[in-house]
Amino acid sequence: MDRYLDPAFYDAELDATRHWLEENALSLSVATLGQALAIGILYLVARLLSGRIRARLLRTGAAGAARPEASRLALVATPLVLPAVWLLLLWPSVVLAAGAGLPLHLLKTAASLLSAWVVIRLTASLVRDPLWSRLVAVVIWVIAALSILDLLEPTMVAFDRVALSLGGLRISVLTVIEGLLSLALLLWVATLVGRVLERRITSAATLTPSLQVLVVKLLKIVLAVIAVFLALRTVGIDLTAFAVLTGAIGVGIGFGLQKIVANFVSGITILLDKSIKPGDVLVVGDTYGRVNALAARYVSVITRDGMEYLIPNEELVTRQVVNWTYSSRQVRLRQPVGISYRSDVRRAMALCLESAGAVGRVMKEPAPVCLLKGFGDSSVDLELRFWIQDPMNGLSNVRSEVLLNIWDRFQADGIEIPFPQRDLHVRTPLEVTVRDAALAPGG
Repeated sequence: MDRYLDPAFYDAELDATRHWLEENALSLSVATLGQALAIGILYLVARLLSGRIRARLLRTGAAGAARPEASRLALVATPLVLPAVWLLLLWPSVVLAAGAGLPLHLLKTAASLLSAWVVIRLTASLVRDPLWSRLVAVVIWVIAALSILDLLEPTMVAFDRVALSLGGLRISVLTVIEGLLSLALLLWVATLVGRVLERRITSAATLTPSLQVLVVKLLKIVLAVIAVFLALRTVGIDLTAFAVLTGAIGVGIGFGLQKIVANFVSGITILLDKSIKPGDVLVVGDTYGRVNALAARYVSVITRDGMEYLIPNEELVTRQVVNWTYSSRQVRLRQPVGISYRSDVRRAMALCLESAGAVGRVMKEPAPVCLLKGFGDSSVDLELRFWIQDPMNGLSNVRSEVLLNIWDRFQADGIEIPFPQRDLHVRTPLEVTVRDAALAPGG
C-alpha cells in the first residue's frame, strides 16, 4: 500500500502511458491518415447502403405473430446491418491494399475489430434479455479488442498492480474483474440449467404443483450458491477467509433482514404443507382471487378485476386464509330470496330450483336446495343453495344469472317480490275540515 502513496509511482505510470501514445497514437504519417480517411469513407458508404436493408428488416420484424421466426431473426439482424455492410467493404479494401503493396495496418486492425464485434454481437443475441445481451457483447468485445491491439497483457498487469491485502488475502482489481466475469458466466449457466430442470419438473405428472414449485426453488438456490462458490474458487480466493464475514452477515440477517427471512421460511412452509398451490382461489382479508404464482417472498393473487396482489408469505401463515379450493373445488353458494305473503310459497320454491338448474355452471349433483328460512317484516324469506365447481371463474356472475332466471319465472308466474312498507296508525283523532273554495274569475 505504501507505493500508492509515493508520487514517484504515478510519475512512472504517466511516463509509460505517454511513451505508448507517442509510439502508437501520435506518430501519424501520411499513410496512416490515408487509411483513416478510407475507413471513414467506407463507413459513409455503408450507412447509405444499409438504410434500405434496415427498413426492410424492420418491416419484417413488425410482422410479429404472422411470421414469428422471421420476425425474431429480423429483430436480431437489424442492429448488425451497418457493421456487417461496413465489414464487407473493409475486407476487400484490405485485400486490395495488400495486393498493391500499400500500408494496411490501420485498415486490418479496424476490420479485425469490426469482425470481432459482429461475431460477438451475433453470439450474444442468444441471451434473451436485451440489457444482458448488450453487456455481454461489450465485455467480450473489449477483451477481444485489447487482444487484437496487443494491449491485453499490459492491461492485466496494470490492474494486478492495484491490490489490497487483508491478512493473507490479496485482492486486486484484476481479481475482482475476473471474479465478476466468472460469476456472471456461471450464473448464466446455472440459469440455463435451472430452466431445463424446471421444464422437466413441471411436466412430471407424479409431483403435485406445490412440490414442483418447492423443488424448482430449491434447485435454483443450490445452483446459485454453487455458482458463487465456483467463481470464488476460480479466482483463487480461500473461502475460509470469509468466516468472519459470514458471521457478520448472519447477525445482519438476524436484525435487519428478519422480515425477508421470515417470508422466505413461510414460503417454504406453505410449499411443504401444500396449503396453497397455483390455481387455488383465496380470500385474504378483502382480497379475493386466484393464486397465480408462489415466489420466495410473496404469493401472487390475481383478482377478477385483473389486479395482481403480492401478498407476503408471512401473512398467509399467520392470518386466517379462506382457501375455496383447498380439498375440493366444489363450493356451495347461498342466495336469499324474498316473496310476498300473498304468493304461493311452494310454487316460488319450485321456481327457484328451476332457475338454478337452468344455469350451466350450477352442478346437478349435489342438486340445488331451496329452504324456507323465516317470516320477515315485509316478506317470506327463502334461501336458495346451489353448488358450483369452478369458483376461479367468479361468484357474482353465476349469482346474477340465477337471479335473472328467478326474476323471469316469478314475473311469468305472478310471484310477487315485496319491497319494505309501513302502515301508519294515528291514535289521537284529528278534526279535518273540508271547504269548497269558489274559483276566482279567470282562475
